[in-house]
Amino acid sequence: MFEKLVFTDENGEKAEFFVLEQTKVNGINYLLVSDSEDEDDEEAVALIIKDISKDTDTEAVYEIVDNDDELEGLSKIFNELLDDIDVE
Repeated sequence: MFEKLVFTDENGEKAEFFVLEQTKVNGINYLLVSDSEDEDDEEAVALIIKDISKDTDTEAVYEIVDNDDELEGLSKIFNELLDDIDVE
């Protein structure tokens, strides 16, 4: 079972995601999350998000990684960490 996180966007909308894997690169924490807990769900949406929190005393603040070069490098890392899941 994966850890479930509930995110709230700037409009107050809530979304649930499940943490598939996490890693730290150059001091930044990255999470691979999915909207489905089922690894075999081909319709699941997966995102790589990064912790952009400046203060460790507050709740974490995440943003979706959308830079193509950053995404490509992180996808390779997560593919290595998760042998049985293909990250595209």
